[in-house]
Amino acid sequence: MGSNRVSLGRFSSCLLICVILWSEQSCGLFGQSNRRPNIVLILTDDLDIMMGGLNPLSKTKKLIGDAGISFTNAFVASPLCCPSRASILTGKYPHNHHVINNTLEGNCSSTAWQKSEEPQTFPALLKTYGGYQTFFAGKYLNQYGHPGAGGVEHVPPGWSYWLGLEKNSKYYNYTLSVNGKAQKHGADYSKDYLTDVLANRSLEFLQYKSSYQPFFMMVSTPAPHSPWTAAPQYQDSFNNTKAPRDPNFDVHGKDKHWLIRQAKTPMTNSSVQFLDDAFRKRWRTLLSVDDLVESIVKKLETRGELENTYIFFTSDNGYHTGQFSLPLDKRQLYEFDIRVPLMVRGPNIKPNQTNQLPVANVDLGPTILDIAGYNVNKTQMDGMSFLPIMQGKINSSSWRTDILVEYEGEGRNVSDPACPLLGPGVSECFPDCVCEDSYNNTYACVRTVAPSANLQYCEFDDNEVFVEVYNMTADPYQLNNIAKTIEQEVLERMNHRLMMLQSCAGQTCRTPGVYDPSVRFEFNPRQMFSSHSWRLGRLRLK
Repeated sequence: MGSNRVSLGRFSSCLLICVILWSEQSCGLFGQSNRRPNIVLILTDDLDIMMGGLNPLSKTKKLIGDAGISFTNAFVASPLCCPSRASILTGKYPHNHHVINNTLEGNCSSTAWQKSEEPQTFPALLKTYGGYQTFFAGKYLNQYGHPGAGGVEHVPPGWSYWLGLEKNSKYYNYTLSVNGKAQKHGADYSKDYLTDVLANRSLEFLQYKSSYQPFFMMVSTPAPHSPWTAAPQYQDSFNNTKAPRDPNFDVHGKDKHWLIRQAKTPMTNSSVQFLDDAFRKRWRTLLSVDDLVESIVKKLETRGELENTYIFFTSDNGYHTGQFSLPLDKRQLYEFDIRVPLMVRGPNIKPNQTNQLPVANVDLGPTILDIAGYNVNKTQMDGMSFLPIMQGKINSSSWRTDILVEYEGEGRNVSDPACPLLGPGVSECFPDCVCEDSYNNTYACVRTVAPSANLQYCEFDDNEVFVEVYNMTADPYQLNNIAKTIEQEVLERMNHRLMMLQSCAGQTCRTPGVYDPSVRFEFNPRQMFSSHSWRLGRLRLK
């Protein structure tokens, strides 16, 4: 186990003492807060919705989705772990929280992030102003624990109890920060498998927390992120499963950005075998997540707290396996990477609901604060509370139609020796020299979901000023880029909407404005990225 491992008894005793001390300090200010709802957020890592990512999660779908509401148009503000997670925590789009990639230089868990954004995350507001006891367990941000940003001794503000994973997702041989003290884990399944460790620590928190304040619990699993290590009992599951052969599987993206066009079609047999194997392994890791969800729900039910608890289940981004001949990753603007599962159950949410209104991960913080009774208008958050949607108090006529998606591409400043013909500027390359990212894979999109339009409009920050537009009703698999054939007026309108959202902050993001057809706007994508002084250099020194 290692000399710095704490036993279950010591862990529980320390947790109980911390909670009692915190409760004594807080109950004078928030003596009535136990009447407010409890909140649980379960965040998975790289879980898609478009390729059947929920299929292995039968218990989760029953206990959360069937017991509440499922959002069929849930999107992320950026299809990459750290920028997306920063959007969840802050309720802001990337152009406002300034986390642009998974590196420390890209502001992922940097000291600048810790000073400017962490004090105003929704958990910090819940704890400071709402009187909530708060618990975090799992992956936080990809560079959390970096020696250049405080190491694992840094505990972000807002957490009564902190169990943060050092850096990126793993299943074995990792380090946890337990309230700022390093706790190393090995490779013994019974003691170290991270998904199970998170489940057990969550159950201990529920057992020993104070009964005098409401609680917020965030559990952030490694699954189904690589390295896709399944629990022993699930290693032979889904042996005959393959990645879905949807219409955009292994299809050349002939009318798309150059990065998509460089993919080789058809994919090699070895690439297809690799992505099918990865697909199976991803699903196997999710079976332990399904167990985690079941254990938390049952614990809440046993303690008589389930009916007064909201439970959210979602992911930080989607994923692809073979779409447009890209082997596997995220980062792209297409539905498979930006659309995620979102299910919620809780007080006053009727069971077996589905809702098609567009929501984004920037809305999670505002919604949770709204549940806690905190006025979102007092924050600088860009998102909106969708609590009224869940309670049936709002319809499409009073909800926004547009969501912003932003991504900052990355590329190496030298050529890959294995792929010299590609030159510098690319990254995330596979052995057959198909690359998943580049420094000019930098784009912004407006995703519109409305009764009159179901569109995606994207602009790239590159020499081409490349534009992609998709009619999602007629072309759900995004096979045909209609940027050159769509009406000029639609291009002008979407370009204008995108420019408004890319310059929005706070309230102006929630109400991005109404397009006036009597006013003509010049269609000029080059205006999009010129004002982004916060952007960093995108060539990685590797």
